[in-house]
Amino acid sequence: MAVLQSTYATGMADGFPGMIANGETSNRVSRTVEDASGIAFGKAVFRGTGDHGVTATPAAGALIGITIANAASPPVAATGVQADIYPQYTTAAILTRGVIWVTAGEAVTDGAQAYVTSGGDIVDTSTSNTILDGWVFDQTAASGALVRLAKR
Repeated sequence: MAVLQSTYATGMADGFPGMIANGETSNRVSRTVEDASGIAFGKAVFRGTGDHGVTATPAAGALIGITIANAASPPVAATGVQADIYPQYTTAAILTRGVIWVTAGEAVTDGAQAYVTSGGDIVDTSTSNTILDGWVFDQTAASGALVRLAKR
């Protein structure tokens, strides 16, 4: 019989983008994805043009929250879009309060205010970026690393 896996990581990953980080009090809502390219898990979303719509395009004062990963999202072959994305016109689960894993768009520090770049990266640099009002980094992390983002 063929060996399917012969090496293993020394530890499990802490989480993945869009995963709820812990059992703290949280609030979750759902909205319809307006973006033609969809919206990835663990991304900031803003009020869209429709009554129930959201978009990943940053807009000051229009933040809804952070997209929650959906284990039941359709596979790539079924939708034609990449995995770990809410496709256009689907319903996205969104965390408006709580703690969630995201990917740091730059090196970030514990307790720093979070912002989103025009490209959708979550950072702690305010210059030319849109504030994620009330959301702060819950730990220090390097660029590209998983990091907990919290709104309490």
